[in-house]
Amino acid sequence: MATTPVTIPETITVHLGAPSANARNLTVPFNEYIKNVASSEIYPTWPEEAIRANVYAQVSYALNRVFTEWYRNQGYDFDITNSTRYDQSFVPGRDIFENISTIVDEAFNNYLTRGDAIEPLFAQYCNGTTVTCPGGLSQWGTVPLAEQGMSAEDIVRSFYGNDINFIQNAPVSPNLGGSWPGVTFRLGDVGEEVRTIQRRLNRISTNYPNIQKIEPASGLFDADTERAVREFQRQFNLAVDGIVGKATWYQIAFIYNNVKRLSELDSEGLRLSDISRQYPEELREGMQGEYIRLLQYLLSVVGAYYDELPRIPIEQIDGIFGPLTREAVVAYQKMMGLPETGVVDRATWTALISTYQSVLRVRPVSEWLPGVAGLPTIFLIEGMRGEEVRTAQQVINVIARGYPEVPSVGVDGVFGPATREAVLAFQNLVGLPPSGAIGPLTWETMADYAETVLAGSQTNEGQFPGYPIGEGATT
Repeated sequence: MATTPVTIPETITVHLGAPSANARNLTVPFNEYIKNVASSEIYPTWPEEAIRANVYAQVSYALNRVFTEWYRNQGYDFDITNSTRYDQSFVPGRDIFENISTIVDEAFNNYLTRGDAIEPLFAQYCNGTTVTCPGGLSQWGTVPLAEQGMSAEDIVRSFYGNDINFIQNAPVSPNLGGSWPGVTFRLGDVGEEVRTIQRRLNRISTNYPNIQKIEPASGLFDADTERAVREFQRQFNLAVDGIVGKATWYQIAFIYNNVKRLSELDSEGLRLSDISRQYPEELREGMQGEYIRLLQYLLSVVGAYYDELPRIPIEQIDGIFGPLTREAVVAYQKMMGLPETGVVDRATWTALISTYQSVLRVRPVSEWLPGVAGLPTIFLIEGMRGEEVRTAQQVINVIARGYPEVPSVGVDGVFGPATREAVLAFQNLVGLPPSGAIGPLTWETMADYAETVLAGSQTNEGQFPGYPIGEGATT
C-alpha cells in the first residue's frame, strides 16, 4: 500500500437524506456499507470484472469523502449521505447479493489514486443510460468491456485514464474521529499541527492572495501565522481572533480541499509533501500493515544505538505488531520518560521520529550523497510514493549501469515490486540484509556504489559514455 494517511475506517456514518435534511444518521461497518451500495446500484448478473470495476469506484468515492472530511468540514456529524444527488445509493436493511458480498470482502480495502497524488480518487460515476458523466465511470458501460475480456483494472483505466494507481490491502483502523486535534492553536505554539495550518494557508493564499504566505512553514505559530489566520477568518466570516480553534481548523480544511479540488475528478492532487503526519494516530499490539513495518524499522535503527532498547532483527520486521514490538515500544517509552503503555500514540511517534533523525545525523554520510541525492528523511518501503522514492530510483539506475546484477527501474516515484526487486538485488550484491527496503545503511551503501559508477563513467569531451543520456533515453 501507499504510505499515506489513508486507512480503511472500521465504520462509516451515513446520513439518510440530503446533507441539510432532517434525517437520522446510521453508522455501519465500512465493508457492509460498500456491499449495500454495490447491491443497490449494480446487478449481480453482471460479469465479475464489471462488478469489481464498480466496487473500485464505490470504495474510492466513499474513502474520498472520509479522507477529505467533506461533510465534517462543513459542520455536519456524518461522513456521507445516501442521496444519489450528492453521493451513493444506500438502502438501510436491503438484501445483499451473495456474489457481490464475496467480491466486496476481497476488495473493500483496495482503492484508486491518480498519478502521484495520495488521496483516494473522487471516482465519480453514473449509470451511463439515464445519466452520463464525462470523465467518470459508466456503470452499464463496464459490462460490454468485461464481456470483451477486459480486467477490472483495464476497465477502470479506460474510464479514468492510464495514470490510475490501484492501492491494495490498505490497513483497517478504528475510527479516529475528525482531524481536529482537540486543542486551540495560538501565537507561540509549536508543532506539526501548526505546520499543517501553515501549509494549508499557503496553498489557500494562491487563490486568495490577500492571505499572506507564511515562509517558512516552520511549525512555529509566529506573528506571520497569526496575521494569515486573521485574514483567513475575515475572508470567510469567522470570528477574527487569530486563534485556530475547531471552527477555524475545519474551515481551513474545507477551503483547502476546495482549492485543491480533492473531491473532484480533476483533483490537483495531494502529495506526501502536503502531509505533515503520515501516521494513523495510534498503533497497538495486534495491528498489521506498512505503518507497523515502518515502526519496527525505526525501533530497529534506534535500538542499534541505545543499550536500553532491545534489538529488532531485520528479519523480524514483518509488519505485525507482536510481543517483541510491544517490548521495544515500552522500553523506548521508558527511556524517553513517556507513559509506558506499549501503545504508540502521537507523542511516542513524534519522539521516535526525532530520535531516529538524531541517529541519522551522527552516521557518517558520503560527501557526495547530499549534493547528488539527499538522505531520505523516512524509511522507504514498497507502496510508498513521492520525490524521495523517485530519487532512490534514479540512484538505482546509476548503479545498474555498472552492476548488471541490479536491474534498472522506471523513475515514476512509486515504490512498486520492480523497485523492491532492484533493492533486493543490490542488497544481495553487497551483503546487506535482504529486506527489499531502503533504510539509512542501504541508502548510504547505494550512494557509495553510485558514486563509484559515476566516477568510472567520466569520459573525455565528446566521448560516448557507454549508456543512454537522460531519463527515458533509448539511443
